[in-house]
Order: sequence, then structure tokens, then C-alpha cells
Amino acid sequence: MNSTLVKDFKTYLRSRKTKRLNRSRVMDMLLFIALAGFGLFSAWPLIYVASNAFKPLDEIFRFPPQLIVRNPTFQNFSDLFRILNDSWVPLSRYFFNTLFYTVAGTAGHVMLSSMAAYPLAKYEFPGKKFLFAIVVLSLMFAVEVTAVPNYITISAIGLINTPFALILPAFSASLGLYLLKQFMEQVPMALIESARMDGASEMTILFKVVIPQVKPAILTLIIFSFQGLWAAVGGSFIYSERWKTMTDAISSIVAGGVARAGVAGAASLLMISVPIIVFIITQSNVVETMSTSGIKE
Repeated sequence: MNSTLVKDFKTYLRSRKTKRLNRSRVMDMLLFIALAGFGLFSAWPLIYVASNAFKPLDEIFRFPPQLIVRNPTFQNFSDLFRILNDSWVPLSRYFFNTLFYTVAGTAGHVMLSSMAAYPLAKYEFPGKKFLFAIVVLSLMFAVEVTAVPNYITISAIGLINTPFALILPAFSASLGLYLLKQFMEQVPMALIESARMDGASEMTILFKVVIPQVKPAILTLIIFSFQGLWAAVGGSFIYSERWKTMTDAISSIVAGGVARAGVAGAASLLMISVPIIVFIITQSNVVETMSTSGIKE
């Protein structure tokens, strides 16, 4: 009698475990399906842009529009390169300008933001809170609001129609200062005081003690700065064709009308490819750094 009850109870427990296991698998499947749906929804614009780049004109203007190209062609890319190479400024010049502005602006922005954020985070001086309040307030203004003051400033110092008209404003972007200041406040003062006792200068402390501790913020800042500068339009500050960016060149091509819709799709794909690749590569480093960056005292 007792042995029968024990067996029945064990059978009941096994059935409960099986039900819990099955329910867990069902929930995992539902969660996976939901996340896959959100992922596809987020990737929809990218898929559409990539598909348009390979569509012939008859598929681009077909209604209702189709997501996936049926008769892929590379004619759009060949037309894009032909149009750019036929101009008196070659494609390589536009690409070099864009790459130069992006790399120089990003490097300067990270460097200047790091040097400005360190005293704001670790020093006490009169007006510190007021200065940081101005930085936070500047984050509220859109680019369109600051376009006219930026033009007046750049024009007053004589940098119109020069590469510095795009590079110098990137140095002074307030996002990097705000982001790095918030991260540097989390660095223990014990590390900084130990370095000072060892005779390290403030610049040595910044670059060898503080910055390695805020790698996630540095890498995140590189992503944002690179993406913003890569798609920057310099037509408001630069008039000479030899100093213009890929975005300006592509904008002039797209303005050619309906006949260049396929070329516009190819150009859009080329322009978004580089920021996406940089984001994927740098994001993996950010995740790895954040998961392994414990501050040891």
C-alpha cells in the first residue's frame, strides 16, 4: 500500500516536472518568435534600401512596392560610378574627404571631450556646476537651431570653404563631454591618488588610469561621432567641389530626377554600409568591455 502511494507520488512529480519543462519550452519559443518579429521589423528599412539598390527602374516604381528584388542588377552601381567618375572631381576625392573629416573629427572630439571631462568629474572649482548645466542645456538644441550661429562663428574666424569648417565644430560637440564626465565620476579617487603618489602627472593619470576605466564610454562615443560625421552635409560651409563630401556628391546626383532613382538607391546603400559595419565591429567591443571592466580597488 505504502509502496504504491510512493510510486504514484513519484509519477505525479515527474509529470509536474514534465509540464513545467514543456511550459518553459513553449515560453522560450514564444519569446524567440516575438524577438524575431521585432528584429525583422527593425531590419525592414535596411532590407528595403538594400533591395532598392539592385532593382531595375520598372521594379522601383511598381505598385504596390515589393520588398525583395526579383531581377537583381548591378547597373545602378555602374551608373553611379560612371556619373561620379565623369565629373571633374573623381569619386576617390569625395570618399577621401568624407573619411578625412570623419576620422579627424571623431579623434578630436574624443580627445577634447576626455580632457575637458576629467576636471569636471574629479576636480572642485568655482563655476563647475554652472558649466556642466550649460553642457546639459546644449544637448536640448537640435542641429537646425545651431546652424546659423555655427555659420556666423565659422565665417568670423575665416574658415568658410575649408576642411576645418566641418572638423572644428565636431571637436566641440557637447555629447562627448556629458557622456565621459558621467563615466569618469565612477572612477575611484583611490586610483588617482595612488598614481599621484607614484609621481604621475595629470596627463599621465588621464590617459593611463582614467581613460582605460571608461572604455565603454569611449567606444560608444566613437560610434555616435563616426555615424554623425559620415553622413554630414558640408554644403552650407564648403563651396569648393574638391572639398565636398560623398553626401554632397550623392545629393547632386539624386537631384537629377526620376531617371536616377536606381542610382540613388545604390548610393544610399553605399553610404549606410560603412556606419553599419563600424557599428557592428565597435558594438562587439563595447559589450565585451562592459562585461569585463570591473574596477578593482
